[in-house]
This record gives sequence, C-alpha cells and structure tokens, in this order.
Amino acid sequence: MSGCEGHDAKKLVRSPSGLRMVPEHRSARSPFGLDEPPWVPDKECPRCMQCDTKFDFITRKHHCRRCGKCFCDKCCSKKVPLPRMCFVDPVRQCAECALISQKETEFYDKQLKVLMNGATFFVTLGTSDKSELMVCRLSNNQRYLVLDGDSHYEIEIIQISTVQILTEGFTPGGGNTRAIGMVLQYKVPGSEELKQMKFTAGEDFSCNKKLSASWLVAMHKVSK
Repeated sequence: MSGCEGHDAKKLVRSPSGLRMVPEHRSARSPFGLDEPPWVPDKECPRCMQCDTKFDFITRKHHCRRCGKCFCDKCCSKKVPLPRMCFVDPVRQCAECALISQKETEFYDKQLKVLMNGATFFVTLGTSDKSELMVCRLSNNQRYLVLDGDSHYEIEIIQISTVQILTEGFTPGGGNTRAIGMVLQYKVPGSEELKQMKFTAGEDFSCNKKLSASWLVAMHKVSK
C-alpha cells in the first residue's frame, strides 16, 4: 500500500451550522471525523430540550451543532471549536456537547500533533527475532500509521484492533511508570488474519526517549 496522502486536497463548504474545511475526496476523511447531525425540526421543538422553557418572539431557539437538538440561548450559548466536524470557527453547542468538544480539542491540539510529528522505534514483525529502526508517524490525513526505515509500511488506523502499551518501573500504586513500547494488532484489508507489530523505544542516544514515550501515550489515547 502506498500514496496514503495523495488525496489531501480540501474544499470550503457552507452548511446551516457554519463553514467547514473538508477533504475533497470522502476516501481521505479522517477516521476521527464526525458527520453533522440532522437538526430537530423547529416545528417539533416548541420548548427548550434542556430547561423546558417555551419558545416565543423573545426566547429564540438555537440548534446545537454537535447533537442537533433545540435549546434556548441560555442552554446553548457556548461557542466551542469542533475539529471533528472540520468547522473553521468555534460553533454553538449545548453545555453537554461543549464539554465533550473541549476535551477533544486538547486531543487534537496535543496528541494528534505528537503522532503526526513522529518518533523512532525498533519495530519487530510478528514472531520475528529481527527488528528494524523506523520512524513512525500518523499521516497528515490521520488515516494511516506510516513506518519508514529500510522498509516501508502503511497501516490503516481503522484496521487496528488492539494497542497494548508496554511500560517499565511499575509500582502497585501505578506511579513512576514509563512507556517503553507497544504491541499493535491489525488486519490487512481483504483478510481476517490478525498481524502483529512490536515497537520498542531505542536505548541509544540517537533516540529521544522522552519523545518516544510521549508518542506512545498519544497512541494509547488515540486507540481509546
């Protein structure tokens, strides 16, 4: 498999919810993306779906861009970034959805950037006793885990079934642990067979242990 980032062009589209910058090709969509929800029709929501306030000429109705439900201004006043739907600007959301989106924004701003910047690991395929030093990163369209060394691999994120993080320095309380590697299980498209890769942070000075550990922690959060 190759050319995982060959269709990364994006286009600006306008929806009732706001401006969105979306991939031109649906096949290039991020696996972390969400579709816009259908809005609850105005005629079906005479009252706020949170506080039950009746709508009138003074109390206007607003739709949450994440769940599509209908609320009064008080219950749907927050404008929060919603990167999973590719909105250009922060959009109006109800309190519950805004809280979820705020947590996800941290994920987009931190974990995904760490993964896309990449880190270096010794990679072992299956039960092989040989490992290869490879740079591992998430592709720009977030669809593939790309491994580059003497060999080249691209693993589609949606084909990954399990991510097990390997740590050292374990204590009964769970403190002072450090991520040193991971075991990845994934399926090859067209096959039900599970393949396995083991990633181990290098011990030599050319490998930044802190960077590798941060990358592994981010990978663990992605898997959730």
